Amino acid sequence: MAAPKMFDLAGNVAVVTGGNGGIGRGIALGFAEAGAAVAILARNEQKNRSVLAELERLGARAVAIRLDVTERAELEPAMAEVERALGPISILVNNAGISIQKSAARHDPDSWDRVIETNLNSCFFLAQIAARSMIAYKRGKIINIASEYSHFGSGAVISYSAAKGGLVQLTKSLAIDWARYNIQVNAIVPGWIKTDMTGPVQSGPFYDEIITRTPAGRFGEPEEMAGTAIFLASHASDFVTGAVINADGGFAIR
Repeated sequence: MAAPKMFDLAGNVAVVTGGNGGIGRGIALGFAEAGAAVAILARNEQKNRSVLAELERLGARAVAIRLDVTERAELEPAMAEVERALGPISILVNNAGISIQKSAARHDPDSWDRVIETNLNSCFFLAQIAARSMIAYKRGKIINIASEYSHFGSGAVISYSAAKGGLVQLTKSLAIDWARYNIQVNAIVPGWIKTDMTGPVQSGPFYDEIITRTPAGRFGEPEEMAGTAIFLASHASDFVTGAVINADGGFAIR
């Protein structure tokens, strides 16, 4: 297979949760440039419309649907709307996420549940819904966006670390269960990327420590996550499943 053909996403329908900003937007635009039809599922309608316009300027078939992934009753209707507009879903990127900074002693149940529901539970339920079409067509790619805290844990963002650690194990478990249907399930571990979520860190005392620890010597750009995602969404990764790939400028190795 010729190298460009291996990474061609033409004929695929990709869903990106939280695709209206940051890493999700970078991946969505990358998918569009690789030929996929793209659906953005995210809460902020104004940002949804903005990214939808970008996707359409690239010539992609695209839709943007307002969705809060913690609303379980809304997940299936949103995915059904994608399939009515674009066709059977063959790629799912579970990217939507939140972080709440509280110590273990101060972490209230509502905050805990909200973080786990957003960063872990919704990923399972959306994968379960997407897998129906993937199983029927005997092909599919599911990409979960994990975190450096999946590896290391954190005393500051405990619920986030627990959810992202669980997401890595969910990735491996789904990879085992669905391999028989030619569905590959993998995770990307971004490093410190320039997003709204990391904005406070970029101007805080922790910034210098991150730069010193990162061999690349900088924060990454959201668009730099697209290459790894395209690889995991394409035929180039058909024998890659259950993998957890660091895209972090070397942060995890030091």
